[in-house]
Amino acid sequence: MYGTYDLSQFHLAALIAAGIASGFINTVAGGGSLLTLPALMLIGLPADLANGTNRLSVLAQSASTVHGFHSAGKFDTKAAVAILGPAVAGSLAGSVAAAWLPPGILKPALLVSMVAITVLVVARPDWMTPPEDQRPYTVAERPSAVFWLFGVGVYGGFVQGGVGFLSLMLLCGLLRYDLVRAHALKIAISGVFGVVPLAVFLFAGQVLWIPGLILAAATVVGSRLGVRFAIGASQQALRWFLLVAVVVATAAAFIKG
Repeated sequence: MYGTYDLSQFHLAALIAAGIASGFINTVAGGGSLLTLPALMLIGLPADLANGTNRLSVLAQSASTVHGFHSAGKFDTKAAVAILGPAVAGSLAGSVAAAWLPPGILKPALLVSMVAITVLVVARPDWMTPPEDQRPYTVAERPSAVFWLFGVGVYGGFVQGGVGFLSLMLLCGLLRYDLVRAHALKIAISGVFGVVPLAVFLFAGQVLWIPGLILAAATVVGSRLGVRFAIGASQQALRWFLLVAVVVATAAAFIKG
């Protein structure tokens, strides 16, 4: 035993495997924290420490993934500034609330959102996967995006699991980004949910460095694999991967509840 958690060989292997899988899944779909949070709790962390410690891996994989997409010319740097502003504000509000409120409060919102995304991907694939040659809207052209981005920020600051799906719903459906560029911006938003809440959780003493850094290193590996896959895959392949991921994540969330 190491303090309040167990890093036996089995638990260490499970943590690394969850990190690699999470990094890949977050890059090409979303919901990777639905793997890392249970992995952290498996080694003995209570829910609040798992939530705080998980933000180290969120930050690490976000930086790695954004760098990968930017190097491939798939990251809209100019748009990111306007998109990240409301998300930062919401993330701060959500992370402060998370220090005192149980994470289960926002679970119904997550479940409803994931079911909605599943329906949209199946029934309206053109809505969630606009063509690559379509010019996306700016936040100024779609002012309602400010409100929704703030809401995603609140959820992401409160509890990370599943927030990637909500980000994609906005970026693809409202702002009309193709899936590759939407994934790049989604990961940047997730990075915000690493930086801002991490500061809050560090202040609250809810971050354990050793398991957090191990998980972070594993997610970086998975994120680099995910970038290679996303850039080389077709929009249809990414859409089906998103569908499978959101269905599995929704089923897991219902079973857990």
